[in-house]
Amino acid sequence: MEQYETLSHTKWECKYHVVFIPKYRRKTLYGELRRNLGEVIRKLTEQKESHIEEGHLMPDHVHIMISIPPKYSVSQVIGYIKGKSAIHVARTFLGKKQNFVGQHFWAREYFVSTVGRDEAVIRDYIRNQEAEDRRLDQLHLFK
Repeated sequence: MEQYETLSHTKWECKYHVVFIPKYRRKTLYGELRRNLGEVIRKLTEQKESHIEEGHLMPDHVHIMISIPPKYSVSQVIGYIKGKSAIHVARTFLGKKQNFVGQHFWAREYFVSTVGRDEAVIRDYIRNQEAEDRRLDQLHLFK
């Protein structure tokens, strides 16, 4: 039997597969930003008592499998991660000193699905997504 998380009156296992993109799906998640952003997202997740089980930053989107306690909604946690990480990007990489208005790093939309018995399939999908994208790009070069 799997290990379940516990709160004071709850045993739980709430895992979600989440995908979100930069504004206009720009390929901006490269180099220093990519290395830095992974750690930032992990720290922000921990502040909401959540845990990233699996994750991968692609050049134009982010895949994560995240475990979120039932006391938080998925939209609350993802909104927090996207908002605070956008502020971090603006301050660190765009040279903004104060909170910025009207500039958004992430698109408002995101994809989420629950992870149940097919957790291994989703973990494998996240791990191999970059190689699969490269393979598909190569197929399109010859058309």
